[in-house]
Amino acid sequence: MEDSMRKHILAISVFQWILTFLLMGIFFTLLLLYMLFTSFWLIPVVYFTWLLFDWETPERGGRRTDWVRRWTVWKHFRDYFPIKLLKSSPLSPDRNYVLGCHPHGIFSTAPFCNFGTEANGFSELYPGVRPWLAVLAGIFRLPIYRDYVMSAGIAPVSKDSLKYLLSRCGTGNAVFIVVGGAAESLQSNPGEHVVTLNGRKGFVRLALENGADLVPVYSFGETDIYDQVHFPSDSWRRKLQLFFQKSVGFAPCLFIGTGVLSEGTWGLNPFPRPLTTVVGKPIRVPYCPVPSEEEVSQYHTLYIEGLQQLFDEYKVSCGLSPSDTLQII
Repeated sequence: MEDSMRKHILAISVFQWILTFLLMGIFFTLLLLYMLFTSFWLIPVVYFTWLLFDWETPERGGRRTDWVRRWTVWKHFRDYFPIKLLKSSPLSPDRNYVLGCHPHGIFSTAPFCNFGTEANGFSELYPGVRPWLAVLAGIFRLPIYRDYVMSAGIAPVSKDSLKYLLSRCGTGNAVFIVVGGAAESLQSNPGEHVVTLNGRKGFVRLALENGADLVPVYSFGETDIYDQVHFPSDSWRRKLQLFFQKSVGFAPCLFIGTGVLSEGTWGLNPFPRPLTTVVGKPIRVPYCPVPSEEEVSQYHTLYIEGLQQLFDEYKVSCGLSPSDTLQII
């Protein structure tokens, strides 16, 4: 009975996160608009007035709250899969870092758990280093939701935001970017290891411009926790996905998970399969305010080599077959 209750608690902890991601922003936007036409109109008026003065806060480091990052619910979230965080090399608090997270998966579940919370003790593993998980900037335009997201130490993945963290917040800042983005999420399939990276050099340029070291990060199992329905390339559904991907940086996926209280049914919850995130070795990057294309390409190549080495070194210990390969597109 206790085991059954614990499973339900773990499943609900994950389900609340899924609902928060999908619905919280829309819900509070509609609620505040509705309240404008009720006797509670003063509440949204005060909030929206304050929002005008607070508009740039997400791009100025946000409002990290250690209390939120250490909520017990995140430990239940971690244990549902479970999720592990492995340290392959120390990160010095005297440097700043740009860390590329791979693969994106459907929701980037492991990066959120490891870098958006303290469920796996990031601060204890890397003393003096502050993690900043960079996500779609549009999220920070949604009322209330933006404030909740900022409290976890999550920042917009915009040039101004990332430059601020790397140049005006001292040292010891680790900016985590899910490099593959929406395009990579459409490639998410159980048992496959596909990374969208060849044409993605902006994060390397960012590192050079700010003298921040590059670090590859790979989450083994990220693509295994959901099944995805793929549409023919000439179908209107596929064209709609590609339209959203190119226009807003978000690709709506049709995914299949498991039920919240019953693993034998379809639902929004991910399948409880192990996830292991490995933070690789830093690649020393010089400070170069105006990097040339040759320099960007040079460090992009070094980064790809580091990611490939990380994958090959840890794949067996993280549950993969020795014959599994990383495909970089």
